[in-house]
Amino acid sequence: MKLLHKYFPNLTSKQLLQYRQLAESFKEFNTMVNMISRKDIDNLEERHILHSLAIAKFISFKPKTNILDIGTGGGFPGLPLAIFFPDCKFYLVDSIGKKVNVVKALAEQLGIDNVEAIHARAESLSLRVDFVVSRAVAPINDLYHWTRKSLTKDKYNDKPNGFILLKGGNLTAEKNEFKIACPQRTKIHEIPLDSYFREEYFETKKIIYFSI
Repeated sequence: MKLLHKYFPNLTSKQLLQYRQLAESFKEFNTMVNMISRKDIDNLEERHILHSLAIAKFISFKPKTNILDIGTGGGFPGLPLAIFFPDCKFYLVDSIGKKVNVVKALAEQLGIDNVEAIHARAESLSLRVDFVVSRAVAPINDLYHWTRKSLTKDKYNDKPNGFILLKGGNLTAEKNEFKIACPQRTKIHEIPLDSYFREEYFETKKIIYFSI
């Protein structure tokens, strides 16, 4: 976990152990349930765990914050964030049952008790959360309409409640589509991840943030 130690030197020994166990266990599960490409598995720390923790660079969630990870897949960004913020509650949701089962197994193995893995479609949720996070799941407009009813308006953190989305590439068309569909939500913040991490992988990666 050299990259994690490099960018997050204040991680506890327990957290570093959990991240190490997460990488090892995920690789085992990935041989049975293909959650990420096998050619990418060797880059798990950089392209999945560290990428997820870009959100921890952007915001420090206060204790008791509730976060929804929509389309979590194999547990990213939710599981790395749950380890980083053990006093927050994370709801990891995916419509594919076998992936949710892997997330449940990983959380149990690693002793991550602030995670609830849910097999459901985003539109059917009845959760109440402070933030929605996701990683390359769907266009901004879709994510907003699927999950906006789950967001509360009570400001609890230093940033207003809203969406924190890990995205990549040119997002101009996607942002314009969202602004046309939801003109009242035109203030979109785009944060390049190479302002946090120096590895080449992050040169085209971004956080998209907007409040409700």
